[in-house]
Amino acid sequence: MTPVLGDAAKLAASLPLAQAMREHAWLYPAVETLHIVGFAVLVGAVAMFDLRVLGFGRQLPVKALARHLLPWSVGSMLLVVPTGLLLFVADPLALLANRVFLLKLGLVAVAGLNALAFHAGPYRQADGWPPRAPARAMLHALLSLGLWIAVIACGRLLAYF
Repeated sequence: MTPVLGDAAKLAASLPLAQAMREHAWLYPAVETLHIVGFAVLVGAVAMFDLRVLGFGRQLPVKALARHLLPWSVGSMLLVVPTGLLLFVADPLALLANRVFLLKLGLVAVAGLNALAFHAGPYRQADGWPPRAPARAMLHALLSLGLWIAVIACGRLLAYF
């Protein structure tokens, strides 16, 4: 860890909110529960969309399903990000030293880049797709599912490392 990052982590850990996260018996578990609920909604929406791109539920138009699921994904991010930051500030030094946590953050970043590449690429022609999505779109969907499953696994493994 760089000295600047270490100093920032120490500062974050000293914030009153960080102290409250550590000291109040129910605050950390309540925030963690909200984080998991938000994450379940996010990954659920992403998985439903990815499964549609992979060929399940072909009677549902891809763009119509996206219009329905995207607000759920965005809304869940409004829950996941702040709760994740609260969980982080409770013990930033330990988390920054944890390889599983760093892997989780990296996987989330790659999943985000994959989603951006999908929406900037194959999704632009989704209205013209035949019943089966093009191979590149299916590759993005498979990668997305795998990445989010790996993020979930890392989140669970954090309790053990």
